[in-house]
Amino acid sequence: MKRRALILIGGTRTNGPLYVQAARNLGLNPITMADDPRRHDYHAAEDNEVICVDTSNLDALICECARLFAAYDIAGITSSEEAAYATVGRLCRHFNLPGPNADSVERCCDKFTQRQLLAQADIPIPAYGLATNAYEVVSSAAEIGFPVIVKPATDTGGSEGVRLCASRDELIQHTAYILSRWNTRQSSPKILVEEFVKGSHYWVEMMGDDVIGIASLEFGPSPHFVYNTCAYPAVLTNEQDERISDVSLRCLQALDLHWGPTNVELRWTEQGPVVIEVNPRMSGSPGVELVELACGINLIREHIKLVIGDEGDLRGSRSDSAAAQFLVPERDGVLDWIEGVSRAAAIPGVAKVKLYLQPNTTIKRRGDHRDLIGYVTASSPDLARTEAILQRAVDLIEWSVA
Repeated sequence: MKRRALILIGGTRTNGPLYVQAARNLGLNPITMADDPRRHDYHAAEDNEVICVDTSNLDALICECARLFAAYDIAGITSSEEAAYATVGRLCRHFNLPGPNADSVERCCDKFTQRQLLAQADIPIPAYGLATNAYEVVSSAAEIGFPVIVKPATDTGGSEGVRLCASRDELIQHTAYILSRWNTRQSSPKILVEEFVKGSHYWVEMMGDDVIGIASLEFGPSPHFVYNTCAYPAVLTNEQDERISDVSLRCLQALDLHWGPTNVELRWTEQGPVVIEVNPRMSGSPGVELVELACGINLIREHIKLVIGDEGDLRGSRSDSAAAQFLVPERDGVLDWIEGVSRAAAIPGVAKVKLYLQPNTTIKRRGDHRDLIGYVTASSPDLARTEAILQRAVDLIEWSVA
């Protein structure tokens, strides 16, 4: 009898290992297809089966999948990486497996197209403009008014290339960075210039047409958007909860995203919710872990069950609170040492202390998720208590960047 397997395309350092573990817990053999198996540490584990293949080449992926279908009982194909979701949709359609709508995913991943579709549906979004050169960026910013957020129209996971610009000089400098970093032989990158919307930041986890829950998220200091803390569930009034849930469901309708996980980021303003971004995937870790800690729903497991055609269960089993604080370096250099991790992890209520970097690792801050040293999560029945546990644990962790 053939062994039942799950094909994973690409992967991320946050959710990637969680997908591998969840697949195993469901009795599946996870097989990862990656451009560079050395990109993430979890790929190098001895019991992880990894196939090196160009994940941007659909024909090459189809050939590898067909080969695996001959050797395994392939239950499904999915990914933890947003950039691979459209490809996953096409692979699922080719092999007649459950999966996302590839065209809808592609439209959503193009942030300019996404904003056009949301605007057509009368969903509140920031004022925006599209540019392909410095002159157009400056013109859009002048029309919108400083400060503005400037970012690539595609490939901005984890706030890569996202910056708040308060002056023309900052605008020109960051535009030059995007044009050099995201430039290809085929074309110059599309740049999105957006109004900076003030207000508390929230993200909404959804599966299919169900709102799972709403979390709060705080960033570090401007001009970048590096994660600082997040908590689940967010403290909201009934009106806020209803309006945020309603606008999130309207986003799914506008973007034709009704299958699988979706994550909606928004800010609560004086006028109510303003949608910042819709992602055709669930949030990265530790967001998904906070959901499980607080209400008992393992979103990654439920996603995989959907992928393989099993019946899901999105009913929560408890009503606790959970929070995370990220460990952010204060300067560039080399991480000389880090201490207190085991003491922090031993505090009652602490769920995890995760390190992305080890001593002797070079740190070059970019103003995005790659700056993070790691994170700490905690949970309890009460948010104030959870935050106190979290702070006590974080205070025990010290490091030196030489």
